[in-house]
Amino acid sequence: MLQPHIAEEVLARATATGADFGEIYLEDQTAQNINLRSGKIETVTSGRSHGAGVRIFVGNQAVYVYTNDTSREGLLACADKAAAAVNGGKGCKIAPFRIVHAERPEEIRLLPTEIRASAKAEKVREADAAARAYSDEIVQAQVRYMDRVQDVLICNTEGTFVTDRRVYIRLNVNAVASDGKENQSGSAAPGGGMGFEIFDSRIDPAACGKEAARQAVTMLHAPVCPAGVYPVVIDNGFGGVIFHEACGHSLEATSVAYGFSEFSGRLGEMIAAPCVTAIDDGTIVNEWGSTHVDDEGMPTNKLVLIDHGKLVNYMIDKLGSRRMNMPPTGSGRRESYAWAPTSRMRNTYIAAGEDDEADMIASMGEGLYAKYMGGGSVNPATGEFNFAVNEGYWVRDGKILHPVRGASLIGRGSDVIMKIDRVGKDCRLAQGMCGSRSGSIPVNVGQPMIRVSSLTVGGR
Repeated sequence: MLQPHIAEEVLARATATGADFGEIYLEDQTAQNINLRSGKIETVTSGRSHGAGVRIFVGNQAVYVYTNDTSREGLLACADKAAAAVNGGKGCKIAPFRIVHAERPEEIRLLPTEIRASAKAEKVREADAAARAYSDEIVQAQVRYMDRVQDVLICNTEGTFVTDRRVYIRLNVNAVASDGKENQSGSAAPGGGMGFEIFDSRIDPAACGKEAARQAVTMLHAPVCPAGVYPVVIDNGFGGVIFHEACGHSLEATSVAYGFSEFSGRLGEMIAAPCVTAIDDGTIVNEWGSTHVDDEGMPTNKLVLIDHGKLVNYMIDKLGSRRMNMPPTGSGRRESYAWAPTSRMRNTYIAAGEDDEADMIASMGEGLYAKYMGGGSVNPATGEFNFAVNEGYWVRDGKILHPVRGASLIGRGSDVIMKIDRVGKDCRLAQGMCGSRSGSIPVNVGQPMIRVSSLTVGGR
């Protein structure tokens, strides 16, 4: 993608005015999206994104310039613009390049760029048909298919010179149920770091359609959730979105390095209940949030963030490393060459515990069982959050009574993880897109079933 001698010339120009670090990130990406609504395919779009970014550091300050002209002249012009932001000084030494291709433990058997659009459309139609056939109350189904093949090259003045290929596929189904007066929706959105063979093992389009429709119909006939402070059991999989949003972002250098996080300066402290171990793992084969190397060229790893309640690590990118005087953790990620990287999550989850899932509900008294979580909002500085419950059930005397709709969970991340009193054995992951200062990236959230001893539950 880029000749080493040209990369060295570009880095020399970028750092010539006094920068003490320089980096090039070059990307070539192809993508296809298929959207279907109400039984008809509305759009089929394909595209290619190609470009590069040049970044330099001067102490704890960074300059980033990007371009879609990746010729020698285009990259040198980009480097000159970055260098112009620095006022004088001697350029840094460029270490000899260690040229490597990132290790890829997975096998991509059917590259999506080699699959006809008609075969992809068939999967979309299958999901749509299953959703609409589930019930006469399903009035609309929307199905979105996406695939992406991203080739990158990262090189820097420290001698890194690494290429990598990332492959992603995801199917997203949304179903709407109506009784003529009110509407409720349900969704299913599996994906992974795999080729089109994902439909042979991990994604069943018909099952996705049925699941989305089941959620919608179930919630359509559910009474409104009571409000108050109750015990809450949160199921596995996408239930992990609460930890991701309310705690995970507060453990990224993006907020920790600037003192904006409620967890800044608290390494070694007990910040969660002893039954809680939380991990950010980029090494899980074929997972949606996995990486071979991060977007700063560092190999991926399995990073324990909280060990039996004790805070033991932050997620740190290269710039955050300088600000925090701590080593980077392979957590630098970005949406594309148009974004400078920063510290981001990968596959972030609460690890499996030893508690019996059925007993969590049987011993909780009265409260909420949150089977599927939805979206929400959080303030990383305070950890205060508000999350919707897409599918919930009311529990009384330890027994599930009936579904409830309109439920939300309100609290503060640091309080919630201290109040987790049960952690189940079956840990599962679920796919999502995470937006932050370096754009939108694929991540997994996850957990086993957990119980929070008391949490504010909002109703309609």
